[in-house]
Amino acid sequence: MTGTEENRRSRAHVDGVLIALVFAMSLFGVVAVCVATFSPNSTADTSFLNHVFESSYAMRQCLFLLIAPLVVGVIMAFPYDLLRRRAEWFYWIAFILLTVTTVFNRATGVKAWLDTLWGYTIQPSEFAKLSMILILAKNLSKQYRPLSDARSFVRVFGMVLVPGAVILLQGETGSLLVIIFMFAVMMYFSNVSLKTLGILAAIAILGILTLYGFMVATGSTDYRLARIAGWLNPELYSSSDAYQQTMSKMTIGSGGMYGNGMFVQGAISQLNYVPADWTDFIYSTIGETWGFVGCVAVLIMYILILLRMLYLAWYTRDKFGRLIIVGVMGMLLFHVLENIAMTLGLMPITGIPLPFLSYGGSNMMTNMGGIGLVLNVTRNRSISIPVNTPQTMHNPYRIHKQFKTRAY
Repeated sequence: MTGTEENRRSRAHVDGVLIALVFAMSLFGVVAVCVATFSPNSTADTSFLNHVFESSYAMRQCLFLLIAPLVVGVIMAFPYDLLRRRAEWFYWIAFILLTVTTVFNRATGVKAWLDTLWGYTIQPSEFAKLSMILILAKNLSKQYRPLSDARSFVRVFGMVLVPGAVILLQGETGSLLVIIFMFAVMMYFSNVSLKTLGILAAIAILGILTLYGFMVATGSTDYRLARIAGWLNPELYSSSDAYQQTMSKMTIGSGGMYGNGMFVQGAISQLNYVPADWTDFIYSTIGETWGFVGCVAVLIMYILILLRMLYLAWYTRDKFGRLIIVGVMGMLLFHVLENIAMTLGLMPITGIPLPFLSYGGSNMMTNMGGIGLVLNVTRNRSISIPVNTPQTMHNPYRIHKQFKTRAY
């Protein structure tokens, strides 16, 4: 590729392609939520607009979608240098919100939601993901090879473990898994050695297996252990801990190739056989309504969004900005993989929503905030590094080499 072509692709701009893909997906999410929650009293001649008005969840999702451009615009317009210099502020604000939620939430089990004065609840663990992206991008971009010394290793891992422990105390295992995966992706693209990544992965797997073995040996009744048991043996737990997953697979299968259509009276999703089919299990509603074709179309849209982010990161020369894009990409990627896998019975249930489609204000604002961060980077990125220097040369056969050799 010529230097002129690379400079053109690295120019500062507001990426209209990413905006169009994201808001098209979000608009479809409103339709999916409406289908999952439409009134059983509606008739065949009820208009789509009336279906939306009759569903409180669809109405709220419309409100979240109307607020989304404002969230994206504010974050996109935020001073780029201030994101770098004040990353710690966002980190500690999110940590304080997590702590307040854990201490003052009187719910039994999961304590992840904080009540507001307006009757809505917010989930601080969602917003913590964005603060983690900023703080990790800042610290991983300081060195050419991060985690190469004990000081940086302890500092970076401390930033993940401290809020991670609070999230685990809340019972929000899903959000913790998202942060861990996001952290791993950011380390991979920040030039952390593959040997270090391999050792860390082995330690993580060993830790998970040890914890699981301890819980089984002690006869723990933790709901997370029950979900894993239901996933491993769904036939045995089909009427209890695996019920939701079993019904989800049945609902998706009932859609066949082209689906049963929207607002069908007596549909499995309409009769609420799948709990939370407008939030975490929205994919089962999509499978029943639009069939295999609809499910594949959703996957293609996600692939396009993720590939667009990878493309934008590829041509972002500032390592801090590049890692922000990679972090948001990793966050969305894990949400998509885990959510769809759990609805198909390929992974245990973790309560992770499907980005831009599942009902929920905190999830929608977090995802849109992440898109705002990506657009902030592309809007402010520089093309001042000379082409054909060692910093910009790359190996076309190893994608992580591209990110490694173009780092500051």
